Amino acid sequence: MKKNKPKYKQIIDAAVIVIAENGYHSAQVSKIAKTAGVADGTIYLYFKNKEDILVSVFEEKMGIFVENLEKQITGISYAEKKLYTLVDMHFKHLASDFHLAIVTQLELRQSNKELRLRINAVLKGYLAIIDHIVKTGMETSEFRKDLDVRLARQMIFGTIDETVTSWVMNDQKYDLIQLVKPVHQLLINGCGYTKA
Repeated sequence: MKKNKPKYKQIIDAAVIVIAENGYHSAQVSKIAKTAGVADGTIYLYFKNKEDILVSVFEEKMGIFVENLEKQITGISYAEKKLYTLVDMHFKHLASDFHLAIVTQLELRQSNKELRLRINAVLKGYLAIIDHIVKTGMETSEFRKDLDVRLARQMIFGTIDETVTSWVMNDQKYDLIQLVKPVHQLLINGCGYTKA
């Protein structure tokens, strides 16, 4: 598998930096190769084109994040605590890598429909975790029984996503991690939280 080869990871990490610093459209494959310390041609052994690099960055980074998130929330019984863990991990993950935050919040928002579809496919695992948390909350009576799961998922994901985007757009002028508690409070209130 190409993904298990060390150069794949080098190229992905270099792409995050180059795309964040230059923007997706101005990020040249040759610059990604130079930053990764590989020959230009080597990129094409792993990726079809620049679009493939961008989606692969998201697949790789989001895949690892979702895996870690699943591990963290598995042993937690209460939805309220699961949701806190999700918000906390999401904010800490992007606060620790500003280049990645720029790529996920700004550069992945491309108008290309095919690119959007590939990115949405990657997001499915993350959204499934949100659905699981909402359903758990309904089952434990922490959240309202009549919650619309799809609507709750959109509220949760949209709030988390927009909070990070705003932080990126404001050049990290404030501490994203300090927003974990207030955002979590807003979300559980929106789900009609009552202590289980």
